[in-house]
Amino acid sequence: MLIKLSSSALKQTRWYEYGVRFLLGGGATVFAGLVGARLGTSTGGLFLALPAIFCASATLIESHARRTKEKAGFSGRRRGRQAAALDAAGAGLGSIGLAAFAVTFYALVSMSVIGAFAAAILVWTTISVSAWWLRRTLRITSRRIRPARGERSAKDRGLFT
Repeated sequence: MLIKLSSSALKQTRWYEYGVRFLLGGGATVFAGLVGARLGTSTGGLFLALPAIFCASATLIESHARRTKEKAGFSGRRRGRQAAALDAAGAGLGSIGLAAFAVTFYALVSMSVIGAFAAAILVWTTISVSAWWLRRTLRITSRRIRPARGERSAKDRGLFT
């Protein structure tokens, strides 16, 4: 599977779904600002990293996948959950890259802001894509190792003790 951008998702999204995302993201930002004003900028910054958009996106992805399956005449509940779970896995991998971005930027910002930002973007991209690739590779490898439904595993056949 190649990583690519698709404009077809923009056509599938309804206008009010953008509104939900906008309101949740704006609400999270206002909340982070209030926390920052009350408890300090460091604490407010932690709340600014709150993935408010993810909650809305996961529910919208689930409903899109479910609707698509139901239009074809099938129950789409399972497909919707799988699509949302895949998005959650991607968000988790992206947050690993985001942590690497923060560490890199913090380490280099005293030398040059622009240089630190460029290096941090490069590190974020490398870590995120590498984490995605590693997850994909491990999933493919684990599928090869697992026995098919109804088959006995190598351990059950006495090949490993």
